[in-house]
Amino acid sequence: MTKHENLNEKWDVQLRKGSLELVILAALKKRTLYGLEVLKLLHSFETMKITEGTLYPLLDRLKRDGLVSAVWQQEGETRPRKYYQLTQQGEQKLDIVTKRWRQSVKDVEFLIKNPGPKSIQLKGE
Repeated sequence: MTKHENLNEKWDVQLRKGSLELVILAALKKRTLYGLEVLKLLHSFETMKITEGTLYPLLDRLKRDGLVSAVWQQEGETRPRKYYQLTQQGEQKLDIVTKRWRQSVKDVEFLIKNPGPKSIQLKGE
């Protein structure tokens, strides 16, 4: 791994840590998924690849916090699967966190487009 790739990996890890709850809530918006489906969905995005060891404790915490509900379902001969979906409280939290995320992105974009002392004057006006 080159130094550049290592820096990208470190950045991705920090980005995931800060946004993972939002990502999980967004993944469950208007759909019900079992754990491995959530994991596969996240793995379809370059910066959201996490392990089962990260996902399941987070889903359990979101359940304890009342943001998601979980139901075991038997499907044919396969072993039962635990399906997750947003609760009303989870939908509200997703709306709130999404607004904060979007504001944060706007703030970062502003600073990227307006570097230096001038950005402080622009933002303070």
